[in-house]
Amino acid sequence: MKVLLLKDPKEDDRGQDPYIRELGLYGFEATLIPVLSFEFLSLPSFSEKLSHPEGYGGLIFTSPRAVEAVELCLEKDNKTEVWEKSLREKWNAKSVYVVGNATASLVNKIGLDTEGENCGNAEKLAEYICSRIPMESITVYQKIPHPGIQANLNSYYSQQGVPASITFFSPSGLTHSLKHIQELSGDSIDQIKPPGPRDTRENCRQLWLLRSAKRFAAIGPTTARALAAQGLPVSCTAESPTPSALAAGIRTALQPHSC
Repeated sequence: MKVLLLKDPKEDDRGQDPYIRELGLYGFEATLIPVLSFEFLSLPSFSEKLSHPEGYGGLIFTSPRAVEAVELCLEKDNKTEVWEKSLREKWNAKSVYVVGNATASLVNKIGLDTEGENCGNAEKLAEYICSRIPMESITVYQKIPHPGIQANLNSYYSQQGVPASITFFSPSGLTHSLKHIQELSGDSIDQIKPPGPRDTRENCRQLWLLRSAKRFAAIGPTTARALAAQGLPVSCTAESPTPSALAAGIRTALQPHSC
C-alpha cells in the first residue's frame, strides 16, 4: 500500500530515512516529497547571543533547522574553536530544550545535552518550559514553498496514482501543497464519477472529502488543527512526532474496520 509523506528525506546512521523504514515494517511503500524550503534570518544577531551564554538561562531548539543555524553561525564567524573550548561547556551548564528526538540527536552532535524531547510535541514542551523559566525568542529561518513541489507531486501521481494516505508535517507544508493535491486527486475522482449537469464545485469538494476520509494524517496536534481548519478529515494524529508513532497511527487508520 502506497503512502505519501510531505517532508524532506533524511538518512539516519543506518543509511535510510527512518519514516520509510518504520512504515515499511507495516508493509507500506512510503515516498517522501519535500514541500518546503528554508531561508535563514537574523544570523548575526543570533551569533552574538550565542557568544553570551551568561545572559540566558538556557536554549530551546524547535527544529533541526535551528540546530543548522547554530552550525552556520559558528562556521561563518569562525567561532568553532571558541565553541569547543568554552562556549559549549557554558551552554551545557544550562538547560537545553528540544522538540522531538530528531532535533535532540542533532543537538547532541554539536556537543550539547538535551531535555524535553519526550514531551511529545511543542505545546507540551512549552508548558514544561514556561513553568520553569522566562523566554526570549529569535527567528533564525523562515519557510517558503519548495521550488519543485508541483513537479514532484505531478510526477508522483502520474507514476504511482492516488496514495492510500498523505501525511502533513506542518501547517505551512499543508498551505503550500494542498491546492496541488486537490487538483491531482480531482483527476482520479473524475475517472470514477464523471461530472453530471447537476454537479457543482461544492458537490465535487464533498465527494473529494468523502474519498479522502481515511487519507490525511498529521505529525502533531498543530498540523491536525490546520487540516481541520481547512475542513479536511484527519484520519490520524501521531501520538508523538516520531517515525514509529506515525507508522502505527497510519496502520490503525487504514485498517478495514477503522472509521
